[in-house]
Amino acid sequence: MAQLSARIVPVTPFQQNCCILFDEAARAGVVIDPGGDADQIHAVVTELGIELKEIWLTHGHLDHAGGAMELKALTGVDIVGPHEDDRLLLESIEDQSKAFGVGGGMKNCTPDRWLSEGDTLTFGGHSFEVFHTPGHAPGHVIFFHRAARFAHLGDVLFAGSIGRTDLPGGDHETLLRSIRDKVLPLGDDVGFLCGHGPGSRIGDERRTNPFLT
Repeated sequence: MAQLSARIVPVTPFQQNCCILFDEAARAGVVIDPGGDADQIHAVVTELGIELKEIWLTHGHLDHAGGAMELKALTGVDIVGPHEDDRLLLESIEDQSKAFGVGGGMKNCTPDRWLSEGDTLTFGGHSFEVFHTPGHAPGHVIFFHRAARFAHLGDVLFAGSIGRTDLPGGDHETLLRSIRDKVLPLGDDVGFLCGHGPGSRIGDERRTNPFLT
């Protein structure tokens, strides 16, 4: 049976969780949200000895997508996602970088493929369902591995918190609706990784997260 593994690489001054998901046996994987420090991410992929299949983006903020074009140049793989509603964010990463005073060569990003609700992504025997979850960003998507009871939630839901909605394109009520209608129904037993901080389980957040109770 395929065995899903993950390695977190904190990147950028925002300490964003760039996530490398891979299958140990198939030696194949993907990078989710390479916000920067592409050389460092590439070094970890090489150390793991996996063949990188794609780069997946949950949304278009600079700390999640700023290093995607450089990592693509290093690896030759396609950038997939987010939803097209984040086109303007991806086209303004360099401006975002200047506004936040962040260096590191962050680049505007042009995905090879946009994602929509109901799409499926696969690698190394693993299948992920795509859900469009706006609120933190208009084109935010999450990835759900039903068989493994695992989700990558980007900046929608955190351990003890939710994504901020004070950035361009953010909307608090829309985010809460995405959590209620898309995330919580995945199931209390589902474990998740997210864009910042430690992971958690959906049931734990439903019961104890102050933004949801």
